[in-house]
Amino acid sequence: MPIGIFDYGVGGLTVMKEIMEQLPDEHILYLGDTARVPYGVRSPGTVLNYSLENARFLVSKGIKFLVVACNTSSAVSLGMLKEKFSLPVIGVVGPGARAAVQMTKMKRVAVIGTETTINSGSYEKAIRSLDDSIQVTGVACPLFVPLIEEGWLDGEIVSLTAAKYLSSIRNDSADTLVLGCTHYPMIKHVIAATVRVPLIDSAVETAREVKAILEQGGMLRTGKGSALKKYFVTDAPGKFRDVGRKFLDHTIENITKISLGNT
Repeated sequence: MPIGIFDYGVGGLTVMKEIMEQLPDEHILYLGDTARVPYGVRSPGTVLNYSLENARFLVSKGIKFLVVACNTSSAVSLGMLKEKFSLPVIGVVGPGARAAVQMTKMKRVAVIGTETTINSGSYEKAIRSLDDSIQVTGVACPLFVPLIEEGWLDGEIVSLTAAKYLSSIRNDSADTLVLGCTHYPMIKHVIAATVRVPLIDSAVETAREVKAILEQGGMLRTGKGSALKKYFVTDAPGKFRDVGRKFLDHTIENITKISLGNT
């Protein structure tokens, strides 16, 4: 039985890459809802509906574990998905929050993400549920995703955009920064150079927790043979292939276009 992963586009491939590195023998199905990108500017109700459709599709394929590799979906829909489906479901907010609590020494954590993720307060709630003495500052960075998806990972435009968004974090004296969007690891070298504080990559932390849960539940794949990787998109498979290659550092094959809801 495979692990199922969904995101609204290619960003969740950073999570998939980390899972592949830590669990190389696992079959993985990835769904990118590319017809309805981005989720970060959608209403919570719309994100809930999209997330449920994505999850239902992957569950119909016989997955054993669902990874919501989208911070916006994790912030809005994780609780609902856990109630709806009788299999392990994990998002990216919880693992990132737990890592931030462990890392911060000054009890000052900053989070960057899409407008919906930041406005939801999901990271602040998760972090403060673990340690209510921690001060959490959220900063929305809406231009990062389109820049990354266009392949702008370096250069003056990316650096100036980062400086504009992140100046308040430098002035706020946060000692830990959470990358609250799965696209952002693609430019974490720029972000790190701008803020000069340790970064929490939620993709890395999520993969660690997926591995731990599978190990504890005796759910690791034991079969022989190469691990299968299949990709589903709701639009533009060619662009997904081209952009996704940069996220995974290898060619993407086995892409199938599907329809969900109004796509």
